[in-house]
Amino acid sequence: MAFEIRRVDYYYSVVPDVPEHAGRLLSELAGQGINLLAFSAVPMGPARTELTLFPEDGAALEAVARRAGFTLDGAHPALLVQGDDELGALSRVHARLTQAGVDVFASTGVTDGRGGFGYVIYVRPEHFEQAAAALGV
Repeated sequence: MAFEIRRVDYYYSVVPDVPEHAGRLLSELAGQGINLLAFSAVPMGPARTELTLFPEDGAALEAVARRAGFTLDGAHPALLVQGDDELGALSRVHARLTQAGVDVFASTGVTDGRGGFGYVIYVRPEHFEQAAAALGV
């Protein structure tokens, strides 16, 4: 059971659903040295996409986005689980949350194909501290 759980902040931006918007933002962030711990893009109807960014340094992300003309909503808290991909790892995390009476609002995860995984857990803001305590972070 080798994994790490930590608190992270995320920001989101809704952009027109055209490739250059996400690409321009990601290029700008990379060019300014912004390291993302996680990223997702989800369609929001036929003409918009919601980009969710999990920066290593939220203040730096905010400054770069402001200079580049991107509007961000955040910071919002989440939990990031990263570790060795083994059968049942996520069930143990969820069991601890369930025992603490915390409901997971949303989540997303991925394996890296080399034996590791990343998993983002969203809980309602009023339950965040309870969730973090249940997971020891």
